[in-house]
Amino acid sequence: LHQHYARMLCIHCGADTLEWVTASGLGTVYSYTVIRQNGVPPFKERVPFVVAAVDLDEAGARVLAAMPDVAPDAAQVGMRVRAAFRPASDELGFVDFAAL
Repeated sequence: LHQHYARMLCIHCGADTLEWVTASGLGTVYSYTVIRQNGVPPFKERVPFVVAAVDLDEAGARVLAAMPDVAPDAAQVGMRVRAAFRPASDELGFVDFAAL
């Protein structure tokens, strides 16, 4: 099984023999919410927007991320999505998800 985020021990069995795996970037929406209020920049310019818990195709890994290109009324539990990367700076980025 896989896990996200990086930890010292396996959350499933407690083993300390973990290794890095490159994920496919594909997954399924487990749950989602629509953010309709947020007074903090830069979020207040984005409302309403969808945030989803996505089960990656790699068994055991679940990621929480925004789905900025998915309209609130189009979001669904069970929808297939793919990772989309958005730069935050020259060195860092965000992982969003987009509908397939």
